[in-house]
Amino acid sequence: MPTYVRTDKCDGCKDLDQPACEHICPHDLMKLDADGSGTGHAMKAFNQEPEQCWECYACVKICPQNAIECRHYADICPMGGSVQPLRGDDSIIWTIRFRNGAMKRFKFPVRTTPEGSADPYGGEPAARLDDISDPAKLFTGGTHACDPSQFGVI
Repeated sequence: MPTYVRTDKCDGCKDLDQPACEHICPHDLMKLDADGSGTGHAMKAFNQEPEQCWECYACVKICPQNAIECRHYADICPMGGSVQPLRGDDSIIWTIRFRNGAMKRFKFPVRTTPEGSADPYGGEPAARLDDISDPAKLFTGGTHACDPSQFGVI
């Protein structure tokens, strides 16, 4: 179901050049209603095409005022329940409220290293395409060298 903005909480990210939700939306759906003509609330963000929402939760997670919510499908969140992420400095806390009043929270860490700084090979040499062009090389080298003839390759 699409996201919607709680206008009582939204401040239009007044300290930023553009609202955070407008910046991060992968489908460019979130907009700032500068004059109030679209929503009746000036300087508030809104989802301009809710039916096109991908439900990626990017805007929900980035909103510094927790003003964006997502209407949930009944099979995920039964009527009367809610799911709301809260972004912290080092984690995202998901709060699940069930319709019977019970509440659960899950905390997940967010990336703490700069983008592109991960070492995908863990210090090992990178794989090369010519290593797989010769089937014999697939079974030799590394820590588990074996005889490829036992697998019917050569």
